[in-house]
Amino acid sequence: MEHIGLVRWTPARMRARLSDVIGVYKAAFLDVHEADPARAAIERTMHARRHAERRDLRAVAALLPDDRLIGFAYALPGQKGQWWHDVVCDALQPEDAAVWLSDCLEIVEFHVLPEFQGRGVGRELIRELLREAPQRTAALSALELPDSRARRLYASEGFVPLLSNFQFPGSWVEYAVLGKHLTATEPAQGEQPQSRGTAEPPTGRAQEANGRRVRAV
Repeated sequence: MEHIGLVRWTPARMRARLSDVIGVYKAAFLDVHEADPARAAIERTMHARRHAERRDLRAVAALLPDDRLIGFAYALPGQKGQWWHDVVCDALQPEDAAVWLSDCLEIVEFHVLPEFQGRGVGRELIRELLREAPQRTAALSALELPDSRARRLYASEGFVPLLSNFQFPGSWVEYAVLGKHLTATEPAQGEQPQSRGTAEPPTGRAQEANGRRVRAV
């Protein structure tokens, strides 16, 4: 773990490393869960490229000393008119949608290469992604596999089911939609909570989080 660094990426940096991002996504998820991983990777590349054009994107990368990407997570503030946001809002009771999605950071993708799973990389990625997020809640969808490593991680980090055995339009795959109430700020391990803020960490400044260096590029 001491040789893996966390880096907060700007949208421009994510665009520059998009092929690496999709490579991790394919190895960690598409190769396992998609009938045609190559085709799915092409489709996900288009989505990710569009997401990386948004200035409000939050992204964190896990890198080896040689700059090899071994894991990543990125999220966007939920907005009416976004496909995932609207589908989940419609599926929830109105009062639940108001609580969970009216001011929500929606985690779009979160993956770690298989050979690095089970080593705490994913936990540090998601904590860093949520740290100092200004939204009241975070939400994501995960495969409906309650005993999977990913689901155990989400549960241990405070995510609770909002929808179970949910099928998105056009898919027979069952998902769970999970949500988490965020504290005033999601601190790095060992830090004390601070007041809510909207500022991103200053670009180029290194910070300590979970015992290792975190920088923004």
